[in-house]
Amino acid sequence: MANKKLLLLSTGGTIASVVSDSGLVPKESGEKLIKLLGKLPFDIDVKDILQLDSSNIQPEEWEFIAEKIFLYRNDYDGIVVSHGTDTMAYTASMLSFMLQGINIPVVLTGSQVPINVVLSDAPDNLRLAFSAAAKCLPGIYLAFDQKIMLGCRSVKVRTTNFNAFESVNMPPVARITSDGMVFSHNFEPKKKKCVLNTKIDSQVSLVKLFPGFDPDLLFAMADSGCHGIVIEAYGMGGMNYIRRNMVAAIGKLIRRGIPVITTSQCLYERSDLTKYEVGRLALLEGAISAHDMTSESAIAKLMWALGQGMDVHEVARFFNTDVVGEVTLDEDKEKEEE
Repeated sequence: MANKKLLLLSTGGTIASVVSDSGLVPKESGEKLIKLLGKLPFDIDVKDILQLDSSNIQPEEWEFIAEKIFLYRNDYDGIVVSHGTDTMAYTASMLSFMLQGINIPVVLTGSQVPINVVLSDAPDNLRLAFSAAAKCLPGIYLAFDQKIMLGCRSVKVRTTNFNAFESVNMPPVARITSDGMVFSHNFEPKKKKCVLNTKIDSQVSLVKLFPGFDPDLLFAMADSGCHGIVIEAYGMGGMNYIRRNMVAAIGKLIRRGIPVITTSQCLYERSDLTKYEVGRLALLEGAISAHDMTSESAIAKLMWALGQGMDVHEVARFFNTDVVGEVTLDEDKEKEEE
């Protein structure tokens, strides 16, 4: 049986960094990354497309990376993207929306320590990513520390530990054990033709609510050109309406045509605006629930929705749709049936 043909798209990040007078700087090529891995049972091509710390990867780079994946998708059995860890979950979420229906596995990975350091986690992460690109179903994934996660469910939760990423509100697609790659979650991609769509509106904001937050700041954002807001509210999505009336502010913004998405500050489990009065009032004003989405995925989904020209009502319907596995809606459906 012929080896799987895979492509590495190198974008920089810690995995490719070297020590300099100003700190770690991405300098190593993709070929150097592959050389340090030793022999692998795959036919691997390498293309260096960026050389950036992921803190500098922004919407323009998302579009560029998506275009490269789309360009090469029919030439390879899978694609690995080496990427810095700090914004990798954002990139994975956005690529999920830009490349809906992708026909091959695309796996992002990186490391907490540069690959040229003896005890780096980079070799294991790269080997994992190539194996995932060879074995997973089509989709956008993130591979790190013996786990393969759906890209739009991944979150960076640790700054230095090798176990840097978690799959939030969905089990990892697969884990590496002594039995090899063990698939534990049957993610079934939706079968549709892959169309590259990189149109997004990045004029959005992500706000973490805290006691004493002044709702007028939301209007200042809107007056400065913000077209949509994701609010990390308390618990299941509650927010204050005494003195500093966040609920009324959301209603005014919605009526101005600015969608307001509410998610939870809690990393795990869902937001549910129907459970408490402080959530129901926001729901009545038009707040849109992100359910159990990660903040990274919610902000990416909002940018992409606004880029398609969706109005507030269309955005609300879009957030009540599972597009790429980013949200769980079964519990809400069961509630409606009761």
